[in-house]
Amino acid sequence: MARPTLTRLLLAPTAAVAALIGFAAAPAHAAVWTSSDQWGNYTTSDGYTLYNNIWGSGAGTQTIWANSSSNWGVTANHPNTGGIKSYPNAKKVVNKPIDSLSSLTSGYNVTVPSSGAYNTSYDIWDTDYDYEVMLWVNYNGAVGPLGTSQGTVSLGGHTWTVYKGSNGANEVFSFLRTSDSSSGTVNVLPILKWIKDTKGWWGNETIGDVQFGYEITSSSGGLNFVTNGFNVSSR
Repeated sequence: MARPTLTRLLLAPTAAVAALIGFAAAPAHAAVWTSSDQWGNYTTSDGYTLYNNIWGSGAGTQTIWANSSSNWGVTANHPNTGGIKSYPNAKKVVNKPIDSLSSLTSGYNVTVPSSGAYNTSYDIWDTDYDYEVMLWVNYNGAVGPLGTSQGTVSLGGHTWTVYKGSNGANEVFSFLRTSDSSSGTVNVLPILKWIKDTKGWWGNETIGDVQFGYEITSSSGGLNFVTNGFNVSSR
């Protein structure tokens, strides 16, 4: 589920395949950047932007830290209540129409808690924010997607259960991986073309933000979410 508020729509994710290994699960020393601000953000030298993004009502505290676009994380202490509290994430802007893309891929490597309620997900937007594509690679606790099930499909190197819905401001297409994954590569372009060409749910949209992060509903007591590696590559 996603909330297309203006503040959240400015948020996002990314990094390099070689960066998917070799990082500790938490910074061994003081991070290059850290923030506990609700909308704290930081742009890396390779063009990724990280956001703390505490946007939901009833939120607790959350601190984001980063050494790079592929080595960052958050410590979040949100109460055990319903409703999404935050979506800390990293973002890469693609800004290309689907039909002009020959490749759009991403790699991820995360360490997530065994308790709490959250999903680890990509949030992909067109430039007008009319459409939102969510790719859930793992999830835990009382969380669920928006809309109704459209069945199961194997695309981009993974098998997903697909949901289609609307939040009143934009259409939402959610792809929930049928088993949890903490690391891997997603071939995103076939997913976008399946939505366009096979299902006809959108046209030749210009893809804007490719975000990756943690949509947190509850994390009582303080839980750690760590991105050990992340990248987005397009051409």
